[in-house]
Amino acid sequence: MLIEGVASGVEFPSFWKSTTEAIEQSHAVLWSQRIDRQGLMLDNIGEIPTPEDCRLGRPNAIGWWSPIENGPMFTGLYLPAACERARRSGNESDKANARRLAQGLLKCASVSDVPGFIARGMGTDGQCHYPLGSDDQTHPWFYGLHAYLKSGIPSAAERNQIVSKMKEVADVLLGSAWRCPCDGDFKGQFRGGFQGHLFRDAARYLFMLRAMHDVTQDAAWLDRYQKAAAECPKGSEKTRAEICAIGYVHDREAIKKIDEYSLWIYVGAQGSLAQLATMEPNKTLRAQYHAGLAINATNALVAIGAHKEFDNNDTKVFGDANWRSVFAPWQPQKTQAEAEQLSKVADKMKRGERKHYESKYMRNPLAGAAIVALTGDGYGRDMIERTVRHYDYSKLYRSELFFAECAYYALPASNKMVSH
Repeated sequence: MLIEGVASGVEFPSFWKSTTEAIEQSHAVLWSQRIDRQGLMLDNIGEIPTPEDCRLGRPNAIGWWSPIENGPMFTGLYLPAACERARRSGNESDKANARRLAQGLLKCASVSDVPGFIARGMGTDGQCHYPLGSDDQTHPWFYGLHAYLKSGIPSAAERNQIVSKMKEVADVLLGSAWRCPCDGDFKGQFRGGFQGHLFRDAARYLFMLRAMHDVTQDAAWLDRYQKAAAECPKGSEKTRAEICAIGYVHDREAIKKIDEYSLWIYVGAQGSLAQLATMEPNKTLRAQYHAGLAINATNALVAIGAHKEFDNNDTKVFGDANWRSVFAPWQPQKTQAEAEQLSKVADKMKRGERKHYESKYMRNPLAGAAIVALTGDGYGRDMIERTVRHYDYSKLYRSELFFAECAYYALPASNKMVSH
C-alpha cells in the first residue's frame, strides 16, 4: 500500500550529511518538546487529558490517540539509549535526563491503588490516568528500569527504591499468571499478558524473569526463568528458547505485515533478547538467543529501506493533535471491547494522512534500524546511519523519532562492520 502523494519508486534525499548532527537534532527535539513534566515521553504535542477525560474515558478508556497513550512504552524503550548516551558523554545533564525518565517510570507504577498496574501516563494534575494499561506498557517499564539499574547512575537509595517497586509489580504479575491488571471501572480485569506462544511473548517473558533475578539475586527468579525457557507455551510444540531462536518471523501469521508497519512493537523484544544473550552463561541457550537476534536483524535491515520514501517537505495534515475534535462523538464504555470500538471512530478529513505517513516511512524504518543495531556487533551500521541521517527531526509530529537514538546508541562506539 502506498500513501497518497508518494509515487512508487520515488526516493528523497537525506537531510543530514553527519550522523552525529542528526542524532543531536533528534535529541534536542525530543527533550525540548516531547518529555513531559513527569519525565515521560509524549506521543505528540497536543492537549493533555484532564482528570475528567481520564475518568470518563475520553477519547476512549484505553487512552489511545491521546498524547499520554504510550508513556511507559516509549520511555522504557528509550531509557537504555539515554543511559548509554550518559555513559559515553559522562555529562551530568545526560545522567540527570536518564534519572528523570526512570522516576517517570516509577510514577507510572505509583499513581493507582491497584498493585502492579502500570499507567500509560498522567494527565494535567500529574495523577489522573486512563484505566487500561497493557503488556505493551508493562514490559518496557521493566526493560527501561533494568537498564537504568545497570548504568551506574542511580544512588544506593534510588536503586533500592526501584528494585522494591520492580519486586512489587513482578510479584503481582506472578500471582496473575503474568496478566496485566486494570484500574478504575475495569478493576479486576486484565489487558494483555506474557505467556502466549508468539516470539514477542517468549522474549519479553523470559527477559522479565531473568531481569528480576539480575536485580534481586533471588534464586527463585532464576529457577522460574530456566523452567520457562525449557517450557512449551500453550499452543506451541516449541520451547520458549526455541521460539526465541526463530525470531519475529514466528509471528508473521498472527501479526500481519510486521516488516511494513509493526517493527516498532518488536524493538523491546529484540532488546530483551540481546540482554538475555548477555546474561546467559549456558552456551546452548545463548546460541539460541544470538540466532534470533541475527534473524531479526537480517529481516529488519531489508525493511528500513522505506526511509528513502519519506519526504521532509511533506505537508499532509496531522490532525491527531486535535484529538477532541477528531475523535468525536464520545460515549461511555462499559467494556474493553466498547473502548476499542470507540477508538476506531474518527473524522478522517480532520485527522488527515500525516500520522500514517510518518508511521510507515519514519517510525517503521527507525524502529527497524534499532532492531538491527541491537545485535550489538555493528551489523548494518552503514544502512542504519543512512536511515538516521534521512530525517529533518524538527518537522516530525510523532515522538517515535526517539528510535533514532535507540539505534545509534545500540551501535558499538567504534566503526566495526559486521556481515551476517
